Amino acid sequence: MKKSLLTEALVKYIAGIVLLMVLLFLPAGSLSWKNGWLFMGLLFVPMLFAGLLMYFKAPGLLRSRLNAKETQSAQKDVINYSGIMFLAAFIVAGLNYRFNWIMFPKPVVIVGCVIFLLSYLMFGEVLRENEYLSRTIEVQENQKVVDTGLYGIVRHPMYAATVFLFLSMALVLNSPISFVIMLAYIPIIMKRTVNEEEFLEKELEGYAEYKKKVKHRIIPFIW
Repeated sequence: MKKSLLTEALVKYIAGIVLLMVLLFLPAGSLSWKNGWLFMGLLFVPMLFAGLLMYFKAPGLLRSRLNAKETQSAQKDVINYSGIMFLAAFIVAGLNYRFNWIMFPKPVVIVGCVIFLLSYLMFGEVLRENEYLSRTIEVQENQKVVDTGLYGIVRHPMYAATVFLFLSMALVLNSPISFVIMLAYIPIIMKRTVNEEEFLEKELEGYAEYKKKVKHRIIPFIW
């Protein structure tokens, strides 16, 4: 079972690398794009270590993270919109480099790298705190509400991490136009969050009480 899990994880990991290279470097028209390689390294090197850690320490969590087959129609729409957003942002970033449209000042790229890595660390902490974390909206067997750590600050710290992670991608890629495109993720994740909470309140015991305890969904004191 673990061997098949490793095979599935490696296939999806390599496929992700190939797909992203096509989306970035084909529009860029060159393999000499330093920001493209910088982004690839920041994304896939930590992902490899995180995947290996989950494989050896929490294979169940890795299996749930690999499952991206959403069953709810509302969430399928969210996934489709997100996919379109990423396609547009990555392709535009490559074209932005190729035709030298508009760039960020160098310090912005550095700040983007720092935010990206900090967001990755936050994402890793969420994975450590919540063993039931899945890529799809579901309630697993014997699942309990997690209300400690980051979950004691906001109800969806993983989504909070992804907001900063995705927005910083455009900074690393040095593409202001892609940053504007990535802003579409905010209404997309808001829609997913509202739908997810409606589901959890019905299906997960104690979630209604948890909502009363932790008031904000993603950003403390804001939403």
